[in-house]
Amino acid sequence: MSLPKIMPLAETVSLIELQSLVLEEKPVTPAPIPPRPTLPNRIAIVGNYLPRHCGIATFTTDLCDAIHAEYGTTELLALPVNDTEEGYDYPVRVRFELSEDNLASYRQAADFLNFSNVDLVCLQHEYGIFGGRAGGHILELLRRLRMPFVTTLHTVLRDPTSDQRAVMDEITKLSDRLIVMSRQSAEILQEVFHVPIEKIDLIPHGIPDLPFTDPSFYKDGFGTEGKNVLLTFGLLSPNKGIENVINALPKILARHSNVVYMVSGVTHPHILRREGDKYRVYLQNLAKDLGVEANVIFRNRFVSPQELVELIGAADIYITPYKHKGQVVSGTLAYALSAGKAIISTPYLHAIELLDGERGALVPFDDPEAIADKTIALLDDETARHAMRKRAYLYARDMVWNRVAQKYMQSFERIYNERLRTPRATFSAQNTEKTLDRLPTINLDHLIRMTDQTGILEHAVFVVPNYPEGYTTDDNARALIVAILAMEYGASALRGSSDLASRYLAFLWLAFDETTKRFRNCLSYGRQWQEPEGSEDSHGRALWGLGTVLGRSKNAGLRGAAGRMFELAVPAAVEFKSPRACAFALLGLQEYLDSFPGDRAALSASDALANRLLNSYRSNGSDDWKWFEHGLAYSNARLPQALMRAGVRAANKEMVSAGLEALDWLVTIQRCEVKGHFVPIGSQGFYSKTTEKARFDQQPVEACAVVSACLQAYRATGKGRWRKEAWSAFNWFLGDNDLQIALYDPSTGGCRDGLHPDRANENQGAESTLSFLMALLEMRQLEESDGTENKL
Repeated sequence: MSLPKIMPLAETVSLIELQSLVLEEKPVTPAPIPPRPTLPNRIAIVGNYLPRHCGIATFTTDLCDAIHAEYGTTELLALPVNDTEEGYDYPVRVRFELSEDNLASYRQAADFLNFSNVDLVCLQHEYGIFGGRAGGHILELLRRLRMPFVTTLHTVLRDPTSDQRAVMDEITKLSDRLIVMSRQSAEILQEVFHVPIEKIDLIPHGIPDLPFTDPSFYKDGFGTEGKNVLLTFGLLSPNKGIENVINALPKILARHSNVVYMVSGVTHPHILRREGDKYRVYLQNLAKDLGVEANVIFRNRFVSPQELVELIGAADIYITPYKHKGQVVSGTLAYALSAGKAIISTPYLHAIELLDGERGALVPFDDPEAIADKTIALLDDETARHAMRKRAYLYARDMVWNRVAQKYMQSFERIYNERLRTPRATFSAQNTEKTLDRLPTINLDHLIRMTDQTGILEHAVFVVPNYPEGYTTDDNARALIVAILAMEYGASALRGSSDLASRYLAFLWLAFDETTKRFRNCLSYGRQWQEPEGSEDSHGRALWGLGTVLGRSKNAGLRGAAGRMFELAVPAAVEFKSPRACAFALLGLQEYLDSFPGDRAALSASDALANRLLNSYRSNGSDDWKWFEHGLAYSNARLPQALMRAGVRAANKEMVSAGLEALDWLVTIQRCEVKGHFVPIGSQGFYSKTTEKARFDQQPVEACAVVSACLQAYRATGKGRWRKEAWSAFNWFLGDNDLQIALYDPSTGGCRDGLHPDRANENQGAESTLSFLMALLEMRQLEESDGTENKL
């Protein structure tokens, strides 16, 4: 049997010598974990929450508090399930309340989580706290989540009912990871539910960091000074087996007359509503009938954390006489272990595991005689009892809440790394209908929304223009190209394209410095330039935009305004060193030369830039690295596109061949090895000869560049393979991608800003929207020229 992944800790383990309890620091070498630059910033915990009287509520509250204490910058949201109409007086951390039996509230909770920019969800699962058959309502929430989630399983049944199995099977499939609190749980998951061990993390039940104290220190608070105190605490229900301890008391008292048995806890709320306090009354009557009424103390209250510390601290022996053998988690047992209590327990699964190694004593189920004998033996032998206490206390040090919080965060971090290595679509994404291999209607609504009197704004918050981020020449040059392509397309819906083109061209005039003959790039919303001179890339894109006006527009006014600026800006580009900037400028020159093929200055500049690209390819390319540089970054396909286009004009077969070879290599490495869909180079690290290829974040600008380059290859060769590659890259926008999420939003006309390992970036900024529109307009041109009607 494989063992689950036990979460490591990069710190020291405190060892307590049995003789003196002196701390000794022993270093522990942690298992390697793949690096991740950041932890999740916003985590939602779904599970009951205090002040609801429930073990899951206590656990969820403690877990949130522990994570907050260890990782203060991480925001935590709690979503509890209410079992009553009036609900509970929750603290501010609770942001949304589910209604146990209301299926619609589970859908609403999922919508809330998806809308709230939550990075990760942690579900606390117990069949009984959710509505529906075997708690099946929770599946409605999980199926709709767009972010990764991990499930902590508080109950894992070896012999589930058919309904319980169906629910657990789906939870294990939907969850990114599963957290269990015992090895027995992990084994059942593997053997019964066929969960691979690689998906399971073993993290113990968290416990408070209690001191190792003499029980006498707390006894006066309960009126038990001078007594030997036996304790059972927790929510009362008939399966707790407390009657077996009461039945054992006459024999215990015959040997140790100063024993008292404290039973602390309220009746389980569900049982109280269904049966009243029937079980407590039965226990009280039993004690009276046995003549031990004076030695049994019932504390009918749900204790605070501080009261719990004192209550456990006062116990000499803690007893869990539970009747259910399959119980894989007991929070009360874990708490008793944390305080270093001598423990007697029936052999349910969690007790067998925690009390192994003589950390406690096991007695048969429903056996008062065995309970009495073991209690007498421990009370008779104080040395043995004290040794048991120390063993329990030592073992529990790795279960304290701060360490458990660290292990939870390591599990969360592992999810991110797994998503980077092996992306997977959510249930909702897999079941959302996608329209692939069909071109959407051109919609400029979001382009217009992002444009003001100055130009197009760089960023958006969701679909709202983000004014404080200002404008860039990069985006206004792209927008100018899109506006000209839209004018060229000529649909009546695009009549505003001319006004947009004029506005974007005016921005380029504003950006151009006639003294330096260079374009500035970043402009604040208050129209203050943020640098004296922009990048070579921005200058190259500006030339591309100007060349597109001169090569395609029929508007004499636009052409006149663009012509003078183009002439002044070309000489600087000839001196550029960046292959990417050369490619942008070269694309602009090719557009210009379509209208003015005899311009010798432009031809000379085109030849210089094209040969520079070709030389870069010759000097950097090899059999296994067919590229212009030592690394791939952004807008990669623009390099072979520009080289091919210049080669076609110059009838230079080497340029065309080199461009095709580089593009063939690029699309090959940007194809999913398993499913064959387009996977652009990720921006978190990119790709170089000496580094691994980054899978995320995937950017729309990359897909757009590949569409354009493949269409150029198709025009240069006439081979249908390149049309298929163009469609593959375009379908990435429509949802044929790692996460099966459509980036294009037809309701707004905008495009989401990219794919993270776990979700789409919901902001619809300028670059992404322009990239989609440019790709769409070029694909529309292909359709019209070939008469393909959206078909491959």
